[in-house]
Amino acid sequence: MIKVRNLRKIYKPSKKVQVHAVNDVSFEIDHGSTVTIVGPSGSGKSTILNILGGLDSQYMGEVMVNDKEVRKYNPNYYRRHVLGTIFQQFYLIPSLTVAENILLPIKFGKQLNKAQTMERLMYLLERVDLKNRANHLPSELSGGQAQRVAIARALMGKPQILLADEPTGNLDSKTGREISKLLFDLNKEEQTTLVIVTHDKKLFKQASESIYLRDGKTVKSL
Repeated sequence: MIKVRNLRKIYKPSKKVQVHAVNDVSFEIDHGSTVTIVGPSGSGKSTILNILGGLDSQYMGEVMVNDKEVRKYNPNYYRRHVLGTIFQQFYLIPSLTVAENILLPIKFGKQLNKAQTMERLMYLLERVDLKNRANHLPSELSGGQAQRVAIARALMGKPQILLADEPTGNLDSKTGREISKLLFDLNKEEQTTLVIVTHDKKLFKQASESIYLRDGKTVKSL
């Protein structure tokens, strides 16, 4: 499903300074697995997530998804059909309702017809326990509810891969545990490949595999 070989990413904030954000990292992630990318701040976690998400194409090495280099995908196709992303900051559109935010990933695509779209929407609203909030605006939601909307939105287009960037980072511990359970339950039901960047030790203990990073390299332990 995902194969990363000798991945390197260098930032050059000035002519005299080079930052090796990712330094010769290799790993494989099988279809349907749950993998966490763990490490301290500045270890390269978010850089790898941005590359896997197709947001950064300026890297050295090879990043294969379904036996195709990420840079060779049409960016719109890749982000609409191959993967969904959950952000720590939620990034809900404040002027749109819960239902409208969830529908955004397929607004310009043709993944589902009208009947399938409504069926999928109702299923996800029910699954994330927001059916009674479908017509509410983001400002009327709690942090946990907003993250549930973000999860449903990421899954709306039936992606093969789900990327999550610190999905419990802005939540209290109780809500974080609820969101964590929901993520892993939905991953099993949807049969997606779940990749999570996290500092949350309890979260990564639930994963089938963890990739530990320090100073842009993979390490055996933190």
